[in-house]
Amino acid sequence: MTAAQQAAFQAHGGFTPARMATLLLSGVFAVLLLWGAWAIRTAYTGWAEQRLGSWQVVGVVMRFVALYLVLTFFLLS
Repeated sequence: MTAAQQAAFQAHGGFTPARMATLLLSGVFAVLLLWGAWAIRTAYTGWAEQRLGSWQVVGVVMRFVALYLVLTFFLLS
């Protein structure tokens, strides 16, 4: 962005574009962590009630970890 564009953005929004980017990234990671906690808890409940095998629970956890690592790499690099 040019200096004029940044000044217009800050004048209209009241914050800098860098702070907006930080807010959006924080929101994405908060939603991702909430979804991960829900998915892992649901998998654990299924395992505790013997509806899922232990390898299926490990699969859920590994998929969440992989998704978290990929998003971290692409969004924070």
